[in-house]
Amino acid sequence: MSNQDDYTVPKVWKWEKEDGSKFSKTNRPVSGATHDKNLPVGQHGLQLYSMATPNGQKVTIMLEELLAAGIKEAEYDAWPIAIGDGDQFSSGFVAVNPNSKIPAMTDNSVSPALRLFESGAIMQYLAEKFDVFIPTEPTARAQCRNWLFWQVGSAPYLGGGFGHFYAYAPYSMQYPIDRFTMEIKRQLDVLDKHLADNTYMAGDEYSIADMAIWPWYGNLVLGNLYDAAEFLQVHEYTHVVRWAKAIGEREAVKRGVVVNRFWGDGATLAERHSAADIDAALQ
Repeated sequence: MSNQDDYTVPKVWKWEKEDGSKFSKTNRPVSGATHDKNLPVGQHGLQLYSMATPNGQKVTIMLEELLAAGIKEAEYDAWPIAIGDGDQFSSGFVAVNPNSKIPAMTDNSVSPALRLFESGAIMQYLAEKFDVFIPTEPTARAQCRNWLFWQVGSAPYLGGGFGHFYAYAPYSMQYPIDRFTMEIKRQLDVLDKHLADNTYMAGDEYSIADMAIWPWYGNLVLGNLYDAAEFLQVHEYTHVVRWAKAIGEREAVKRGVVVNRFWGDGATLAERHSAADIDAALQ
């Protein structure tokens, strides 16, 4: 691995398996399974395989919101996928998601069973399956989808860009940190201007767009992501902060962020099979 002062771009790129970064043991330039292992299956129709990263929290928050809305068919089993250990490269996980990223889900309540991957696609599927958390009025529905896909396209700059170079790279590099900080502050400004005139992302109605955006940008401005709130001066984005605090107080959000969390301080819950599991974790 070269440092920022002596690196010269080679004519042909070669893979350095150990680059010193946090995820160097699991990052690789090819797809597919590295080992044989079947995924566990619980008693509920919805089977989630995930980890409580922001992308994982999107789906667990939505599932808990569905249950809070009285939709019993949304009961689910949540199984941990430790991405640092390479669980996402098991043959069972790759069969559900060939891209080897969390979250992934199977809906075994339909025949044949349906595999689902990409968090935005999972959320849209669940919203349409249960006809909730996506507006029915055409303009608001389009607005919801606009912001859902905005999040899908924007978050890689926050996670893989800013977050990687600010928090996980083996050494600090000013150019990428400056580049991605500029973009994240621009994105926060986009959100702030929109939320100045809207209670939620799709207007007055809480939706999957809010559930998708909050784990990334809500956690960021609340100081729960990368410890970067001061660095980014998030207090300047007053409308985003207002929105983030309001959503963070929702009971389903408090429950959803715990699921598939098996590290760090606070409540942890590697597996979830019933509401009682979360109740016990939160005590």
